Formats: sequence, structure tokens, C-alpha cells
Amino acid sequence: MDAVSDSTGSWGINTSLQACVQRFDDYLIPSGDLYCNWTWDYVLCWPPTRAGTTARQRCPSDKGIDPTKFAYKRCSIDGRWEGRTSGGESPPQGWTNYTPCFTPEMLQLIKKLYAGSEDAAKVKLDIAERTRVLEIVGFSVSLTALLISLAIFCHFRSLKNSRTRIHKNLFIAMVIQVVIRLTLYIDQAVIRGASSDHHAPGIRTYRLQGIDNTPILCEASYVLLEYARTAMFMWMFIEGLYLHNRITVTVFQENSHYSVYTLIGWGAPVVMTTAWGVTTAMKYSASKCWWGYSLTRYFWILEGPRLGVVVLNFLFLLNIIRVLVVKLRQSHTSELEQVRKAVRAALVLLPLLGITNLVNMTQAPLDRAVWEFALWSYSTHFLTSFQGFFIALLYCFLNGEVRTAVAKSITVYLSLRQFRLTPRRNSAFSGVYISPDNQGIQSTGCGRFLGQCRHGSQHSLPDTQAPETHV
Repeated sequence: MDAVSDSTGSWGINTSLQACVQRFDDYLIPSGDLYCNWTWDYVLCWPPTRAGTTARQRCPSDKGIDPTKFAYKRCSIDGRWEGRTSGGESPPQGWTNYTPCFTPEMLQLIKKLYAGSEDAAKVKLDIAERTRVLEIVGFSVSLTALLISLAIFCHFRSLKNSRTRIHKNLFIAMVIQVVIRLTLYIDQAVIRGASSDHHAPGIRTYRLQGIDNTPILCEASYVLLEYARTAMFMWMFIEGLYLHNRITVTVFQENSHYSVYTLIGWGAPVVMTTAWGVTTAMKYSASKCWWGYSLTRYFWILEGPRLGVVVLNFLFLLNIIRVLVVKLRQSHTSELEQVRKAVRAALVLLPLLGITNLVNMTQAPLDRAVWEFALWSYSTHFLTSFQGFFIALLYCFLNGEVRTAVAKSITVYLSLRQFRLTPRRNSAFSGVYISPDNQGIQSTGCGRFLGQCRHGSQHSLPDTQAPETHV
């Protein structure tokens, strides 16, 4: 059996080239023995190792890596670091076996990715990088649309009703999720841009400190992200339940339903996220920043209820379409018109009820052909990142009540602006007259109380306190 030397004891873990040079540059190989020279493999520094033995070191702390495990490097009997395969040319630093370092989830991911050719795996990685750019663009557009929609809903009193209150809660949950995602993506891009090249798949060394490589802060960010995402699904369920109740049968009384909705929308996610966070911290704390937590079975603590929400909303949608078709038939609408309205209603409700998230819940086809992975990746990330934009567009910007309220406000603003731009001299002349004996100018008081005099005329000034006043 080959001997195994543990290089973590006397030498310590060296994770930089400078530290490696300082420690071993003046090291003298014992006379009479054959050793492999110290080397840097772009991740770890390996000390001089006796020929015919295998050195091991603790795995570096990184995403998908278990730092309690060991990486191995073999020194051949002729005093040279061995390559990945026996025979053939190998680099001077040889090959380091980091395979035991990966968590089971990460190892399974790598096996699926490299199930085909290595060139296909590289193409899939490039596709993943491009979809990240697509996500950043989509989330930025969604964030802008959601913030504008929230401003509109909060500004106009005529839009304050139960339906828009539910919309606002859903939009707030989506805004929180989008802000956290964009923050993490930008942080990862900055950290990754400053990181050194990786020697083994999935392993990098970092030069900058950020959220992505800061313990506790990174995990806390993902806990808050999953809470916001769960709250988004809960409010999507409330959207479906509220719409279903309005069309079919009422479950809650009108005076008490909103408090129940609030408890479901914001309270239930606290319980689910807490249960998931505690379980993940206890069972999956080895990997840095819980990387790959969505691949573990513990993630179903959150994903299970979310999937249940999508299924329930899909059933709500089917029943809503059924009721709509029945009403259309009773109105003696043509068959083509019935189909058109039913399809349009279904398409409009799909993003609001979260049914489009079913694509994101399916497993990534990493072991399939490149075109299949590209189709899944682009469609999934497009629907996920632009979901907020589509919901804001359909339920705010294109909503009839919203457009009417905005149009009235714009009309009132333009009327006030036109009045303020009218020269005051013209208004003053309308409030004075010359006495018959030309003794002087008598004033009717209109110059001082211009607004009162205008209210007495046929052209009344719009009430600035009531934006719904028709002009």
C-alpha cells in the first residue's frame, strides 16, 4: 500500500503562491532521499514530498467544497509529480485529485455536466454565463416596473381597494427578491472578476472580500432571499384564491379576509423559511455559503409548498376558465370569440398565479444535448427574470382603472399648468371698471379674490383637492 503523508500538520494549509515561495524556497531536500519539489497548483501549495508517496491536504473552503475532506497529490517513484493519467506528458506541477473535496450534490452536478464531451460541457458553461446576463437585465427591468407600479397604487386614492392591496403585497415581495438577487449577482461578478484562475473544476482562489465569500452574511442573504421568494408564492396563491372567490364562491367574509391573507402571505413564509434555514445550517453547513442548497433534499421544505401553490393556482385557473366559458355561452357569444377570450384570460393569469414557475422547478438537463440545455436555460431564466415586468404591465400599466386614474391626474395637472401660465394682467383687467365720470378706477375686488370671481364665471377652476373632478 502506498504511503500517505499529511502535509497539513507541520506545514499548514498554504493557499497563495507568495506564501508557498516564502515557506519552501530555501527548503533543503534531505540528502540520500528522492523528493518531488514543492509546487503550486493554482489552488494549494504542496510541500516537498518523498518519492513513492501520496501527499494530502485539507480541501480549500469554497462553494460546493467540504473543507473537512482531503485533496490528494501523488509523487512518483522517480521523484516527479504524477499527471492525471499514467504515461504521457504532464505539467511540472502534476495533477491534484480534488474529487473527494466536493459535496455529493456538487459531484453529481459535475458528473452530469461532463457526461458528454468536455467541449459540450464548456459550451453549457458559456450558456450559463450568458443567461446570468439575461437575468440581470430582466430583473432590472422588472424592478423598475414594480417600483413604478407601487408608486401608482400608493398615490391614487381611487385605486385603494382589496384587489390592489393584494397586488401591492405581491409587488413588495417581488421587489425584495429582485433587489437581493441583483445585489448577489453584482457581488459575485465583482468577486469573480478579481479571483484567480481555477485549476480544478469549481475551485477558485479569491482576492476580494464580499457577500459571496463572507460567512454568515452570505447565508443570511440566501435565507432572506428564500423568505421573499416564498412570500411571493404565498401572495400568488392569495391572488388566485381572491380571484376564484370573486368568480365562484366566497370563503372568507369581506370584513375579515384581508387579515387572513396577511397571515398567509407574510406569516406562513416565516415558519417555512425558519424550518428550512435551521435544517440546512445543521445538515449542510460544510459547503461555503450553502452553495448548492437547492440541490439538497432539505430544499423541499420550501419547494414542496411552492409547488403545491402552483398546483392549486392551476386548479383555480381551470375553474375560472370554466366559469368564464359558461358565462360566454349564456351571452350567446360565437364559438371563436369564446375560445379567444378564454385563451386570453388564461395567458393573462399565468404569470400572476405563478404557473410559469413550473419551468424553473424542473431539473436542469445538464446531461442532455447542448440545444436542449440552451432551450431550457434561456426560457427558464427569461420567464423568471421578466416575471415582475409582465405582472406590472398586465395588472398596472394596462389596467383600465389605473389608466383612467392616471389620465384624470394628467388632465388636471395640464389644466392647472395652463391656468398658472395665463398672464396676471389679463386677469386684473377683468376685475376693474372705469366710472362714468372718469374720476378714478373702481375695483370690484376681483384682483384680490381672483379665484372667487372665476368660480362665478362659466369657466370654473378645477378643484385641486379632488383629482377625480371632470374638466
